[in-house]
Amino acid sequence: MVESIAATSFLGHRSFFGVGGCNTKDVPLKRKQLDGCRPLLTEFLGRSPASSSASAAKTRRTGVAVLPVVNRAMGLTKEVYSFRKEADTPHDFGYQIDTGVDRRPGVCPPENKADNPSLHNPLLRQERMGCGWLGAIFEWEGVLIEDNPDIEKQAWLALAEEEGKSPPPTFLLKRVEGMKTDQAISEVLCWSRDPSQVRRMASRMEDIYQGLLGGIYRLRNGSQEFVNVLMHYKIPMALVSTRPRKILENAIVSVGIEAYFTAIITAEDVHRGKPDPEMFIYAAQLLKFIPERCIVFGNSNQTVEAAHDGRMKCVAVASKHPVYELGAADLVVRRLDELSIVDLKNLAAVETSEFGEPEVEMELEEQEKHSPIATTFDDLR
Repeated sequence: MVESIAATSFLGHRSFFGVGGCNTKDVPLKRKQLDGCRPLLTEFLGRSPASSSASAAKTRRTGVAVLPVVNRAMGLTKEVYSFRKEADTPHDFGYQIDTGVDRRPGVCPPENKADNPSLHNPLLRQERMGCGWLGAIFEWEGVLIEDNPDIEKQAWLALAEEEGKSPPPTFLLKRVEGMKTDQAISEVLCWSRDPSQVRRMASRMEDIYQGLLGGIYRLRNGSQEFVNVLMHYKIPMALVSTRPRKILENAIVSVGIEAYFTAIITAEDVHRGKPDPEMFIYAAQLLKFIPERCIVFGNSNQTVEAAHDGRMKCVAVASKHPVYELGAADLVVRRLDELSIVDLKNLAAVETSEFGEPEVEMELEEQEKHSPIATTFDDLR
């Protein structure tokens, strides 16, 4: 397009080529007509007439039909337009891609949420940013101690008989597993909306359950050994349960593991139970850990859902559910002593999702954009 503009601007202008008998409308461009306009063009281009004569002679010898004057004019115009194009084209468009990462000047790599600049020991800061800094959050029933789902089912049926309610079906009893008792009564079973009545029935439900249980607690096989290993490696632990604090503290003392846990979260500490992640997030806050470096140990899909909603990893213990039903967990074990510290460090390893880095996807897009595409005539048919 630039060449066409150049040809039009220099060759189609009458006043420029109309001097000395040069006429652009004459189809047979004769030598006599070109000699009349040669001095003016050479003066304009800053060339000597001798060079023009040499070029014309060369053109006659080679038999090329294109005029050297036209070539020079078009080349000059092309240089001018290319210079203007480079001057007008911005080299930095200022495009910004929102990746969700803090791109402040001087922050490379992105800030690690596990880092604590107040620590003066660089080795401690490095350990926090690596996978060696992790916290463990344990559920009580079915993970550390043996759990009997039939006892809880009998307690709900006994409470329904006392209150004159219809016995809850099995699917509702499975749904209330892991929930707070008052939450299950008001939201799932819908027995009452009065807060005082809900508290009374929840307290009565707990008394019935503890009466059927008989105050007997037994640690699951391998749980004592596993918490001893965590204590040896100085990994902080938190205990989470929807039972009242007084009952849970007495149970911990009875099995002799009260000195293992840094934080204990009970029904009085949270508003909602599973599958809401409130309990686990609060436990991470008490441990002073970011959720990405916390590992939750549970025994149900409600626990897995709550842990993942809180951006935590989850290890499922197949105590009351078969292994194939707990496939959504990050790891599934039958006993806690099947795990090792290496397994926990692999779960707490830094991932790109923690910092929101999309560089890999951008590289793939660039490769797809610049990849050569073989196109044949058969594809175009």
